[in-house]
Amino acid sequence: MKSPDIANDNHKDDLIWRTREVWQPRLGRALIREDARQIAENMAGFFSVLAEWSRAEVRPPANDTATPDASMNGEARHDR
Repeated sequence: MKSPDIANDNHKDDLIWRTREVWQPRLGRALIREDARQIAENMAGFFSVLAEWSRAEVRPPANDTATPDASMNGEARHDR
């Protein structure tokens, strides 16, 4: 059985190889391993930011009762 570190290294190698395969033709030049590693890291960071923004935009459902509305506290308001 492979150790988790070796399996993780194999996954990283596959990711770097695939990154080179995808990006070399688009860039029109040969990529070294470090170039591909940086591209993969930057793409992961980019999509992490997009996911964070998406979560920030999600509004709670209209029927969410987790945070009660101040007007629903059972007290009548008298502003005279």
